[in-house]
Amino acid sequence: MILHKAGYSLLLKILIILILLNCCTFYLIDNRTVVYTILGISIFFYLLTVNFFRFPNRHITLDDKTILAPADGKIVVIEETEETEYFKDRRIQVSIFMNIFNVHINWFPVNGIIKYFKYHKGNFAAAYLPKSSTENERTTIVIESNNGQTILMRQIAGAMAKRIVSYAPVGGKARQNQHAGFIKFGSRVDLFLPLDTQIKVTLGQKTVGSQTLIGELAERKKE
Repeated sequence: MILHKAGYSLLLKILIILILLNCCTFYLIDNRTVVYTILGISIFFYLLTVNFFRFPNRHITLDDKTILAPADGKIVVIEETEETEYFKDRRIQVSIFMNIFNVHINWFPVNGIIKYFKYHKGNFAAAYLPKSSTENERTTIVIESNNGQTILMRQIAGAMAKRIVSYAPVGGKARQNQHAGFIKFGSRVDLFLPLDTQIKVTLGQKTVGSQTLIGELAERKKE
């Protein structure tokens, strides 16, 4: 199994803590049943954490018209709404909720240039709640696609997520086969798309990051 670099330091810290914990229980507790139970729980917890940081090998087809899912998870929102941070106009919002068992790598949904990036401090409410989009810890990434359309992607930390990792420098290139970032543990990604986008997913549908077609962008000339 290949692991994502976002997990290297955390996995090492957890491993050291678990080794110390089990060494202490081995020498301080006489009850072997308790010792082996703690060891078993430690191994299970560590393997679960390792699985969380897995890095799947996926074949990605690049297409300037398509919007690919930025994350594994489930579609929890498809609606027209007001985007108030950057566009300040009406957009189609598509939201993907990631549970703790999903791959938590985030991919760029379109090919283009990163025009805007901002990190927001915030709360850690459950990511499936609508208020998480504006109240939780989050990042905002705006990408001008190669066909002239502009979209907004928002990484949102959930109740168990304590850190968002982003690889989206302003002026940098966004590619559908590149990672936009990583959110540690339960979280969500919102997309704010032009109103003329042809949406190809349905509410409740499961998504596979970099594979599932979210929609198609209408052709537009760059200004």
